[in-house]
Amino acid sequence: MQDDQQQLTHIDAQGNVTMVDVGDKAMTVRRAVARGSVVMRPQTLRLIMAGQMKKGDVLTTAKLAGIMAAKRTADLIPLCHPLPLTKIEVSLTPNEETAAIDIEAVVKVDGKTGVEMEALTAVSVAALTVYDMAKAADQTMRLTEIRLVEKTGGKRDYFDGA
Repeated sequence: MQDDQQQLTHIDAQGNVTMVDVGDKAMTVRRAVARGSVVMRPQTLRLIMAGQMKKGDVLTTAKLAGIMAAKRTADLIPLCHPLPLTKIEVSLTPNEETAAIDIEAVVKVDGKTGVEMEALTAVSVAALTVYDMAKAADQTMRLTEIRLVEKTGGKRDYFDGA
């Protein structure tokens, strides 16, 4: 178990939770892309696409919620550093084939630590907002496949390949 703890960046040598010290890291452009989906009944998707949900414009509201969430990630995730984000782009795309809203967030920063959590938070909160705004019509919706698909900058890059 000690070997596992040494590989975890938020655990110190004594096994205590700690915030990573990024002071000595190089400033680089860091970018992360996350994706996820909200799967629903086809008729629910049609209502959203037609702008007929009683709570209003689901896609615009969810987009704004995702952007706001990315900016507040450090307030939500205890060990995240507050970051001066340089870009947050959230897109929601209706997918009639899968009866889903596909969500993607792209987040960038010029900094000493990555923005993976900000991208994942943006997608998660956008998905939760879709659920909240459409739940009166469809309580069977599922938030699925929320994942990091790309990370660049810092020590190593990551690409999902999917």
